[in-house]
Amino acid sequence: MNTGTGRKTSARVQQLRNSVLKAQPGICTERAHIYTEVYREHSTEPVVVKRAMAIRETLKNMSIFIDEGELIVGNQSSKLRAAPIFPEYAVEWLLNEIDELDKRSGDRFYLSEKEKERIRDICDYWKGHTLIEKGYALMPPLMRDLHEAGIIRAEGNLTSGDAHIAVNFERILSLGIVGYRELVQDQRGRLQLHLQDDLRKEQFLRAVLIALEGMEMFIGRFAELALVLSQTEQDPNRKRELLLIHDICKRIKYDPPETFYEALQLVYFVQLILQIESNGHSLSLGRLDQYLYPFYCHDRKGGILTEDFAEELLECMWIKLYSINKIRPWSHTGLSVGSPLYQNVTIGGQTVHGEDAVNELSFLVLHSVGAMRLTQPNLSVRYHRSMGDDFLRSCLQVIEKGFGMPAFNNDEIVIPSLINLGVEAEDAYNYSAIGCIEIAVPGKWGYRCTGMSFLNLMRVFLAAINNGRDPTSGKTFCEGSGRLADFTSCVELMQAWRKQVKFYARATVAIDTAVDTALEESVPDVICSAFVDHCIERGKTIKEGGSKYDFISGPQVGIANLGNSLAAVKKLVFEERRIGPAQLMKHLQNNFEGKEGESVRQMLLNRAPKYGNDEDYVDLLLREAYTYFIDEIEKHHNTRYGRGPIGGGYFAGTSSISANVPAGATVCATPDGRKAFSPLAEGSSPAAGTDVCGPTAVYQSVAKLPTGRILGGVLLNQKMSPLAIKEEASKKKLLHLIRTFFNDLKGWHVQYNIVSRENLLDAQQKPQEHRDLVVRVAGYSAFFTTVAPEAQNDIISRTEHAFQE
Repeated sequence: MNTGTGRKTSARVQQLRNSVLKAQPGICTERAHIYTEVYREHSTEPVVVKRAMAIRETLKNMSIFIDEGELIVGNQSSKLRAAPIFPEYAVEWLLNEIDELDKRSGDRFYLSEKEKERIRDICDYWKGHTLIEKGYALMPPLMRDLHEAGIIRAEGNLTSGDAHIAVNFERILSLGIVGYRELVQDQRGRLQLHLQDDLRKEQFLRAVLIALEGMEMFIGRFAELALVLSQTEQDPNRKRELLLIHDICKRIKYDPPETFYEALQLVYFVQLILQIESNGHSLSLGRLDQYLYPFYCHDRKGGILTEDFAEELLECMWIKLYSINKIRPWSHTGLSVGSPLYQNVTIGGQTVHGEDAVNELSFLVLHSVGAMRLTQPNLSVRYHRSMGDDFLRSCLQVIEKGFGMPAFNNDEIVIPSLINLGVEAEDAYNYSAIGCIEIAVPGKWGYRCTGMSFLNLMRVFLAAINNGRDPTSGKTFCEGSGRLADFTSCVELMQAWRKQVKFYARATVAIDTAVDTALEESVPDVICSAFVDHCIERGKTIKEGGSKYDFISGPQVGIANLGNSLAAVKKLVFEERRIGPAQLMKHLQNNFEGKEGESVRQMLLNRAPKYGNDEDYVDLLLREAYTYFIDEIEKHHNTRYGRGPIGGGYFAGTSSISANVPAGATVCATPDGRKAFSPLAEGSSPAAGTDVCGPTAVYQSVAKLPTGRILGGVLLNQKMSPLAIKEEASKKKLLHLIRTFFNDLKGWHVQYNIVSRENLLDAQQKPQEHRDLVVRVAGYSAFFTTVAPEAQNDIISRTEHAFQE
């Protein structure tokens, strides 16, 4: 295996990679057992203190191990790739699915009968006391009905933690755990405990000290284990490595790191412990090439670190990130096929002074991720117009490997958009990708810059043309403006759409408010809050308003289908009158059955303009329709508004992960010619097979969206044949295309799937021969053969672009 830098991957790294890939996903009950016991024994403690006690006891008592050859140490559970369970969030789904976990069509988990009994025993305690039950109880009846109908989905926010965040790694490396202890003690000394607010702050600050103690114990346990293992180790080289691991862990359990190796190990421990505290995904690592670079330079200058060893350490880090696992309910798994954790690492971009931030470590991160070809970390590159061609070419070399990384975010639009929101310029220039492609300022931003409630735009559209009635559930949640047959123009159609989408925008906020209230009251995250500015200074958790900034978004699903449906109705019904509105409605209800239905469907597919082909007719219709939603959502606030953070508002987002498949499975036939219950379009990408004018036209269409107001992510997936960029001339074309999209069109994001349709089809038929095949699903990558067939088919159906000669 070659890294792209001329260095061959070591036998150690290859063995560690093979081991983690061969590990069978299982379930670990240790955390659940310990949390249950702590909750039982300390039932009267404030919830924030109780959770701190629980994480401390878990870190103190859970199983730990150091595998042969490991240089970066730390495990999430008792077995490699075993997912802990988090019963405080939800248990009913687990009890219902426990006997089917190894029979899933994708994302399987394997457990013994003994483990099943242990889980059932643990779950008994939590019945009636879980987050999901409290969240549903807080929803007003109408919102509960809406959620159950599936037009708005927030289940993933109630079955797991928040995350969608990056903590302040730079500050952690500067202060060390001891520095945070001192910060907490200083704040406690300022409190006036006769004041109710300060009494609440005291509970949080006390909880932070308890949790930090747990971190110290956990890291110290690995120091002790490495020392014990060294005493019986026969290989002198491995003995030296274990003694070095002992020294590193002994130092960083209290003090700030001094070397690159120490800093990288502490970063992993923090990332790991945050995953043990809460199973919220999209917990990201921020601008790793920036905050680790001073350590890298210091060690290289001092002659204590070689480039090869630094790259090997990074490769070990990526393997450890992949070892972290999460189990989701099957209904939520469809939104996140392939067991993604979305642990995003961001490289490149600009310094706070607007200079190119690419450095030697940026290249090493890029090459090491390319060498590992794993699904973690999720690698993002911050593009800007002064970025050198040498780094961009290196990015294309990694993209050519065909595992969907890196993705690109565009400084040219993201930074000005952040500043317009009220983010200080210095912070805006330090943004990073979070999870898939969404962005936030690491260590200063609250939870869920995206990932709140998912809104199914096509369910809303069908309600708009059915007098407010949702055809799937048969219910009317918002009284409509008439049926399509009642409208005489596209203007009336747009008015009906506007009424419905404004109602559903407000409904997402209402559902989010119930969810966030339940999260705040029931499952505060102590360690994550401690490592986000200004939670310690304010004495508040993130959910209470402790962070410096707090803007959120939820994904809107079916962007392209909305534009294509509007264009088809406007052109073929109102302008050309090729089909009557009543006739169209009949065929939608019948799912285009029969010869006449299929004839109508072909007309809708072939005679109406399609988003993704640079046609203003459809692109501007979509922009107008989407803007109605954005105008409404920007009026609303989250539960942290007015409680400390800058912002507290909403913005739009199209980072819908793989939700387009299950979302489509609830949508009847639509006027774009899409048949009932088939997938919707993914992200802001064109509907599969409808973008027929090449990648340049796709970029032009996407750029017409109000991208400066979609800070939840404008996710654009592009699928290209490996032959398309095989030649040097094609690489130059792609490089120029990226620069044009970002510099001139102000595109927000793009990522590439370099894989052929033939290879994907063969992988479906012979999965054992393609176990190492990684594809870009949405804003993340996954091993293709672990993905459920419905999602596989969706990936295969996407348009495969090539460059014109």
